[in-house]
Amino acid sequence: LGRDPVELDSAGLAEWLGNRVVMVTGAGGSIGAELTRQIARYRPARLVLFDISEAALYEVQTARADAFPQLPLVAIVGDVKHAALVADVLERERPNVIFHAGAYKHVPLMEELNAWQAVRNNAFGTWVLGRAAVEARVEKFVLVSTDKAVNPTNVMGATKRLAEIACQTLQGGGTQFVLVRFGNVFGSAGSV
Repeated sequence: LGRDPVELDSAGLAEWLGNRVVMVTGAGGSIGAELTRQIARYRPARLVLFDISEAALYEVQTARADAFPQLPLVAIVGDVKHAALVADVLERERPNVIFHAGAYKHVPLMEELNAWQAVRNNAFGTWVLGRAAVEARVEKFVLVSTDKAVNPTNVMGATKRLAEIACQTLQGGGTQFVLVRFGNVFGSAGSV
């Protein structure tokens, strides 16, 4: 009571993220890029940027390198559905924390013709990454989900609900899975 509900626990975040290896999937997207900006402020030992889009990844890598020149950055172009690549990245980079923001989120585009791609990327990709995180003994896995996962009425919401279920299924294997549901962010790619 009496605290602003959006006030961040800076000391707790600094302890949790500072001097640790943090990985962000979907780092080039609107949510992923903002996460990288916020995380960089807490001086992680290394920030691993992972995205399927070379152009978006280059953009966020350049922005973070300019704003935080002392921060060690690793930029990896890759697909979370590619199990061998994901396992290799986690083995090599040894992240303590993964923020999984990589997802197809444009509701109209993910209906009908692209529905299967949304299932593969959002649900199966989360499963692949989550299993690899457990195998690599990642401490914490934060899934960025959506409010549309509550009683989903569209394909995108349903695929994010499946991603949440995948994480819940993997819970107990040594990696702590945390699910965070976001609503639309004004000015984000695909927001209405």
